[in-house]
Amino acid sequence: LCCCEYVDRRGERNHLAACCCDCEDLDEGCERWLTCKSLPPGALERIADTVADRLRIPWFAGAVKINVSLVPPLVLLPVFLHVAALHFLLGLVILTSLPVVVLWYYYLTHRRKERTLFFLSLGLFSLGYMYYVFLQEVVPQGHVGYSQVVALTCGLILMLAALSRAKKDPGYLPIPASNEKSSHRGLPNKSVRGSSNGLHGVTMSGAAIGRAVNGEAKGYSRMSAEEPEGVKKDWCAKCRLVRPARAGHCRLCGRCVRRLDHHCVWINSCVGEQNHQAFILALSFFMLTSVYGITLTLHTVCRGRTPFVALFYCPGAYSDYSSALSFTCVWYCAIVTAGMGYILLIQLLNISYNVTEREARLALRDNTGRRLLGGLVIDTGQYNRGFLCNWGHFLSLGSSPPQRSAEDIV
Repeated sequence: LCCCEYVDRRGERNHLAACCCDCEDLDEGCERWLTCKSLPPGALERIADTVADRLRIPWFAGAVKINVSLVPPLVLLPVFLHVAALHFLLGLVILTSLPVVVLWYYYLTHRRKERTLFFLSLGLFSLGYMYYVFLQEVVPQGHVGYSQVVALTCGLILMLAALSRAKKDPGYLPIPASNEKSSHRGLPNKSVRGSSNGLHGVTMSGAAIGRAVNGEAKGYSRMSAEEPEGVKKDWCAKCRLVRPARAGHCRLCGRCVRRLDHHCVWINSCVGEQNHQAFILALSFFMLTSVYGITLTLHTVCRGRTPFVALFYCPGAYSDYSSALSFTCVWYCAIVTAGMGYILLIQLLNISYNVTEREARLALRDNTGRRLLGGLVIDTGQYNRGFLCNWGHFLSLGSSPPQRSAEDIV
């Protein structure tokens, strides 16, 4: 393949120059739109799939496909912020509508059970663009010192490092190799009644239940010798394994995760036993860096006022375009920081009571938990051992890998 050629989703060789050719669904859609006729069922989905498949850039070994969800933040965010800086009312409308649009897209993808890079790209590009505006519009005014710029940069680097660690393996349970052998031997799937959301109760065939009880199933279906007696485990019908306590199946990732907390769209990954600490660290660094950057910008744009007062009353912020853009970016950062601060608060409260988001949802559904602190935290009482013990347990997560027997390794 040359740099402009690629193999499309139908397995045929294609060229970037022919991106608008041979699109029957798009031609039919345009014709029906011009004649005021309704589109046939599934036409929009087929058009979207075709556009997503042909959206590529030239590369050495062939044209590389671009994820469509990466494009809107890169294009729309700078446009919206620059338009919002033109007038106070425009800024009010745009900054009010942006969170609504993001929440609508979140619920749309959540309902369809789809993974998307939209939120990750929005977060990373927002960080980069805010830092760029800070260097281009705020620093040249001479009210920010060199040491303050270095401190802000170090905070941004530390946050990205923690985010990179949080993007790694959250603690996926390896799929047992015996599953493949079982499928070849023709084990009936209907003999297993389980749930992928963590509900207990297993019904298997005689041979399978014998292996699970006696600990002869490979992978993680064996009871670990280090786990206390009476700890419940449950069967995942999706991954076909017996999960350890507090593990759960993520329907977006399609894998079981040890001590599953939730699937975070902002990192496009699960938060589990192995990356929960890095996730909290990334949120903490983001909060500190964002608040510090907002304070520095407000001290520059609104001289002589405290940051909180300047955020709501800053006369002259729209006197020139540079100050207006900086003030608009401050409000955008404040909205994002408020949302992330709420997430961090919930996480810290859950850690203090040793409960995960998944366990809290299940407790609410089954009416087995207690609402505390005005409903901010749900105490299941199952793993709560006191504030210090709970934090000690959290800080020790991922310190020692789960023990596996010699038979499991073989």
